[in-house]
Amino acid sequence: MQRPEPEPMPGYGQLLRRGYRSLAGAARGCADCGWELSRRTWADHAHLAWGEALLCLLCAAGWTLLRHAAARRLFRPFGKWCNLRPKDAAKMPESAWKLLFYTLSWSYGTYLLFFTNYPFFYDPPSVFYDWKSGMDVPTDIAIAYLLQGSFYGHSIYATIYMDAWRKDSVVMLLHHVVTLTLIAFSYAFRYHNVGILVLFLHDINDVQLEFTKLNVYFKHRGGVYHRLNDIISDIGCLTFSVSWFWFRLYWFPLKVLYATCHSSLQSIPHIPFYFFFNALLFTLTLMNIYWFLYIVLFVVKVLTGQMQEVNDMREYDVDDGRKALAPRKKEGNFQLPSALKEGMHLKNGLVKDKRL
Repeated sequence: MQRPEPEPMPGYGQLLRRGYRSLAGAARGCADCGWELSRRTWADHAHLAWGEALLCLLCAAGWTLLRHAAARRLFRPFGKWCNLRPKDAAKMPESAWKLLFYTLSWSYGTYLLFFTNYPFFYDPPSVFYDWKSGMDVPTDIAIAYLLQGSFYGHSIYATIYMDAWRKDSVVMLLHHVVTLTLIAFSYAFRYHNVGILVLFLHDINDVQLEFTKLNVYFKHRGGVYHRLNDIISDIGCLTFSVSWFWFRLYWFPLKVLYATCHSSLQSIPHIPFYFFFNALLFTLTLMNIYWFLYIVLFVVKVLTGQMQEVNDMREYDVDDGRKALAPRKKEGNFQLPSALKEGMHLKNGLVKDKRL
């Protein structure tokens, strides 16, 4: 089949106009939309073997065990050897672990998009060319899906039980659930091409975020201030802010959402679960905007002098957490801290509220 020439990337206006027309047209043409149609569509087009799901679950458990081992044998001893401050030493293993994984995953995504014959980055509508229900998933893409799916399965557990609890941890949990659902369903319905593009556009920001945080932790070590780490963290914060907008709020809507909302119907007029997948992608977009507000707030505080150095706006004040856990005396009797009474726990040196 003769493939169309790659079209120029649209603007926001074209995305809104064409995306709205496509969504509205699909809604008008869906006379029998509902649970029964969804059940039939799943039965006819979903291809996800139990063995594949079990392998993903086992790999998720493997990531968890590997993180425990790396933190115990590598990251914590290294933080102790560097004589980090206690609060920084407690958080450093989490960032080091995430930096390792996201560097690996983003590098592999870069290889798939720029060093193979896949044209998805430069021609996003091509993610739906030659789509067939139950088509074979190329081995290199299947490996990327196994890595990412198992890691996000691990991340749901890790956010609750291993990571420092932050102001956006509930949103982070929702993000992991949405991402894992997108990975599983896009694999089952063979939308793996667009999945690779989505993962590539998101992983780069996690690499920059964790690298910047590590430099924040290492700028005070051995009781000495290290200016080089402070400069690197400042540069990392700037590049992270710019790339977040560029990758997640510019390229992601204009490449991915345009392809899934508009181009998909041009290639596959009755594409399965069209509304469901686009709803998940729009949810992901809203979360990207939510976190971008943290970035804007940080920039405002720096420009107005309310913040003198780079810090994670999402984190709770460690000192406040320690005060909450400090024992208090009343009439000579020991009294449990109210934080413990209300179900808060100490994790990685921080007060961690387990109530969601």
